[in-house]
Parts: sequence; C-alpha cells; structure tokens
Amino acid sequence: MITGNTELDRLAEDLTAVIDGVAGTFGTSAERTVDGELDCDPAQPGRLFCRQYGLRVDDASDAVRKLVDVVLPMLEGQGWRTRDRSNPRELIAQFSRDGADFNVHVSRVGDGVAIVGSTACVSVP
Repeated sequence: MITGNTELDRLAEDLTAVIDGVAGTFGTSAERTVDGELDCDPAQPGRLFCRQYGLRVDDASDAVRKLVDVVLPMLEGQGWRTRDRSNPRELIAQFSRDGADFNVHVSRVGDGVAIVGSTACVSVP
C-alpha cells in the first residue's frame, strides 16, 4: 500500500465521503467491498496510482426511486456528470468529476445496491 502521498490521500478522502454519503441514502448498513490502490499505467508500472473504494448496501429499500429522485439531482448539483450505463439486470448510473469516477448499481430484482469508484490517477514519487 502506498503511504505518504498527500494528493492521493486527499482524493481518496473526498471520494470516500461522497460514496459513503450516497450509500447512506439507500440504507443503514453498508459493507466495504473495495478499499485500496490500483496501478494505473501497466506500460510504466509504479508511477501512477488511484484509490479505489466500494460499498454494498443490502437493505436498500425503494432504491430505484432514491437513485432517480435523490442521488441524481444531489450529485448533479455538486458538479458530477452522469451517464446511464443500465442493462436489463441493473439500473447503473456512472458519475464523473475531476478525473474521479464511480458507479451506482441498483438491482432491478431485490434491494441490493453496489457502489464502486476510483479517484483520478496521480503520480507517485
């Protein structure tokens, strides 16, 4: 794990706060699924890294309505760009801002919600 990179730490804190806030919209108990760094450039390993973070909310009642009526307007108001990546199994909203991206996956059957994203890639000394 990379330590001492204040830019990556700052980006990770911001992304974690956003994803935690979105998860709180859907339910009371979120389980962490991803939390760590990823090497961004396989052609030059060890130079660019991003932080990944993800949660799963299993008690997400009324999740489709909350995504459309609460999460989308809130994040768009904060400057996040939105793309619809939905498929027959899941309603998927992709959010992007300042090089960071995360997806909210809402099951069309059941109450599960998964949120996973990554910060922008930054160089590591």
